[in-house]
Amino acid sequence: MKFCSVCSSEVKQRIPHGDNRLRFVCTTCETIHYENPKMVVGCLPEWQDKVLLCKRAIEPQYGKWTLPAGFMENAETTEQGALRETWEEAGARVEISHLFTLYNLPYISQVYLMFRAKLLDLNFSAGEESLEVRLFSEDEIPWDEIAFLTIEKTLRQYFEDRRKGHFEFHIGDVERRVK
Repeated sequence: MKFCSVCSSEVKQRIPHGDNRLRFVCTTCETIHYENPKMVVGCLPEWQDKVLLCKRAIEPQYGKWTLPAGFMENAETTEQGALRETWEEAGARVEISHLFTLYNLPYISQVYLMFRAKLLDLNFSAGEESLEVRLFSEDEIPWDEIAFLTIEKTLRQYFEDRRKGHFEFHIGDVERRVK
């Protein structure tokens, strides 16, 4: 950040009085510009024994498979964001049942919130950010082509819970994926 969004003056990094972290502070109006983690929200759409995955048409991870998810927008709830992302990426109408996973990614300042959701019908299609959208059973999932570790962990946890016959809420931290 170089300029203040309030008065357009130059900003400098310093620790404001009463704070303990470096922040961008305006050299003129003293506005403190906070940077906070990004929220990624999405759905794990279910249809019978299958889940709906999207093949990414954008970077990062172009051509890899993921659950429909993306950055939450201002003025929307986590559920609204998850429904919007599912519609935008997969053209899918879903009914959210509950929050399934929450993963912290402190190394990139993101938090993933994934909801279990029931597909309302089979009228889905690839949106602008997807090359393909398709239902997969557990044994059909291209595990080596999953775009993000958070999505792989969510899917593995889902199938493990399904085998147990009981779905729980899962929370954890995710470190960088080792290549």
